[in-house]
Amino acid sequence: MPGMDDLVRTDPEVADAIRNETRRQGAQLELIASENFVSEAVLEALGTVFTNKYAEGYPGRRYYGGCEYADVVETLAIERLKQLFGCDHANVQPHSGAQANTAVYMAVCKPGDTILGMNLSHGGHLTHGHPLNFSGRMYNVAAYGVRKEDERIDYDALRELAKQHRPKVIVVGASAYPRTLDFAAVRKAADDTGAVVMADIAHVAGLVAAGLHPSPIPHAEFVTSTTHKTLRGPRGGIVMCQEKWAKELDRLVFPGVQGGPLVHVIAAKAVSFKEALAPEFKAYQRQIVANAAALAATLKDEGWRLVSGGTDNHLMLVDVFTRGITGKVAEKALDRAGITVNKNTIPYDTNAPMVASGIRIGTPALTTRGMKEKEMEQVGRLIARALAGVENEPALAEVKRDVGRLCDRFPLYAARLGKYDRSLARV
Repeated sequence: MPGMDDLVRTDPEVADAIRNETRRQGAQLELIASENFVSEAVLEALGTVFTNKYAEGYPGRRYYGGCEYADVVETLAIERLKQLFGCDHANVQPHSGAQANTAVYMAVCKPGDTILGMNLSHGGHLTHGHPLNFSGRMYNVAAYGVRKEDERIDYDALRELAKQHRPKVIVVGASAYPRTLDFAAVRKAADDTGAVVMADIAHVAGLVAAGLHPSPIPHAEFVTSTTHKTLRGPRGGIVMCQEKWAKELDRLVFPGVQGGPLVHVIAAKAVSFKEALAPEFKAYQRQIVANAAALAATLKDEGWRLVSGGTDNHLMLVDVFTRGITGKVAEKALDRAGITVNKNTIPYDTNAPMVASGIRIGTPALTTRGMKEKEMEQVGRLIARALAGVENEPALAEVKRDVGRLCDRFPLYAARLGKYDRSLARV
């Protein structure tokens, strides 16, 4: 495992920031649902000479010479991804989930065509049609959401909206929805109206791969995802599709929306997909879900209302506004207590998005550290203590001390941090 001797000599300020970020990740409870901790193997693949290589095109069809080993890692990533999800075709080049979604829209739509996506304030994503995002600027958008009475997706209303608006694409997927997605219901709405389905499984990809959430593959022409959430890979995107769309999809990823791929990231994706194919990955995903259920139950016992009443997956939304706190205040108070979450709108929110009435909490990262149900109960009580005293700095400091004791039992990147410390000590 390398230290940072060269970086320390060249740029000690950046080296110190890396060391401090490594220390921060290990000393805090990371509960942002879209974050996780990659393995040392993935980190090693990211920091390789593949970052030097331009490889425009695809394996065996490059615009540059010297791509034989880039072809090796990209082919490995493609074949492993196809095996993991059982898809016809896979493209591993998108730099992000947003660019994966862009490629799909461009493959199916012309500017001004209609897409039907989930309302952001009900749990959707910016790229599913938000007016400030490219998807809302380039396309006509109709939005579906959740019922007010149970805060679950109203698939009947979705079908009616599809009949009314005749979208080219129906997007199913979410960034803050704690319940199982019904891909079959969306498929039926699409068949009734001539639309194609894009399933954005960025949040639940790991659960899908492990068989703990229904797969969209039988129901969707396109499936997009990030690789860095429950899938526990490097930051990046992927697209899978039916064979009949393969040529058009590849053409829209490159040269449609991107230039040269990030080969070092693709190499790291390949490593993470191999990890996801191992039996241990399924056990890890089962623990994520069990941990989320335990944490949700604890928070409910502590008197906090959860959107939709609980969770089926890796995340939950806590309505803090019913207890007189905004999501913004809750996020900052928890951060001072060493607990990292993000403020989040909840369905039918009366507060602005940058204030919000809720917080989003997820269990993938703490599960990676080895925490289980017993620790989740402890985490739930720590959250409740912090939220009970958002302006009580001594109380928050006491919570932070307890957070530190818990984190010390589950060290993260300890050997790497030691290397960093020794490198910086030589300055």
